[in-house]
Amino acid sequence: MATTANASDWATRSDLDLRPGVTQVSQEVHDLHTTILWIVTAIGLLVFGLILVAMIRHRRSRRPNPSTFHENIVLELLWTIVPFIILIAMAVPATLVLFQLEDSSGSELTVKVTGSRWKWNYEYLTYKDDNQVNLSFYSNIATPVEQRETPVFSAGLFPYGTASDRGGQPAPKKDHNYNLEVDKPLVLPSGIKVRFLITSDDVIHSFWVPDFGGKKDAIPGYVNEMWAKIPEGKEDTYYGQCTELCGKGHAFMPIEVKVVSQDKFDTWLADEKAKAAAAPDLTPFADLKEAMDAGEGVYKANCALCHGNNGEGGIGLKFAGSEFMTDAKHLPEHIDTLINGRNAMPSFKAQLSPRDIAAVVTYERNAFGNDSGDLVQPADVNDHESQ
Repeated sequence: MATTANASDWATRSDLDLRPGVTQVSQEVHDLHTTILWIVTAIGLLVFGLILVAMIRHRRSRRPNPSTFHENIVLELLWTIVPFIILIAMAVPATLVLFQLEDSSGSELTVKVTGSRWKWNYEYLTYKDDNQVNLSFYSNIATPVEQRETPVFSAGLFPYGTASDRGGQPAPKKDHNYNLEVDKPLVLPSGIKVRFLITSDDVIHSFWVPDFGGKKDAIPGYVNEMWAKIPEGKEDTYYGQCTELCGKGHAFMPIEVKVVSQDKFDTWLADEKAKAAAAPDLTPFADLKEAMDAGEGVYKANCALCHGNNGEGGIGLKFAGSEFMTDAKHLPEHIDTLINGRNAMPSFKAQLSPRDIAAVVTYERNAFGNDSGDLVQPADVNDHESQ
């Protein structure tokens, strides 16, 4: 854990202490932790010291007849009252910090955070006087699949998702922010109180950015609250993780928060709202290669975790050589599955644009040795959505 308040420098770490964080409440949590650590350390030294003294002074070779303290009222009162006072001394400041962690009143920005296997969805609900921001997007891990996979010596050790085809080869070099960066970070303004409404649309996740203080579970059908206020002058990039074991991709749903000044946030928000209000890009692909090139990135970011980096399958359907991918009669069904979801597979209608869906469908039907020749255009997906 880093000991500096600026958490974006992950190269600076300490094995001896927690992160003090960047917000006032996270630093109060750190101070409380340090204070109680000293208290329990003093208690531990006292107790073990008394045990050591008793072992030396009252060993059998010196005192064959042990001393008795039966019904010593003074001692009994002492070891009852002193621990009570110590507990109260620790409970009062801890309770005040807990109350502060739960107090989201006075927030000027509200963001709904939804855990979704295995990514985060951020929806900006209200900002100052605007109660209908209506801006949302999904945030996927940006670490390349090749770095996330770990080559193994024996393919029999793991059934899928472990690069068995590269067994025995050295693992690729990890980036500095391996498994931390995302394609679209959560953007927040400094200097104002931000309220988070946290839930999930599948299994239990947990939203945690260490430098903000506090951590909340994302539970299906239930909404938890937390808040953060990043001081002005602390604009930076901060990282977090899902901290609830939520399945195969648990390690691959990081949180990246980009904190900017209020002026920059206002500009960013206006630009993003304008993009969201614009008509979808239905520019057709010039040829199969252009669609394949675009679809490869979409596949690796959204599909590889379940269907395999090489279409070998796993949690999801096997794509390589499957009739579903090579027979043209399944093409409408393929597009519909991406748009509306099926069984455990979520709908991608809100996550991907018609152009992205067209690209990834084309890629899946022509990669991994499928070579179906199917070229799906954005207009085809848009027409299917409007049906």
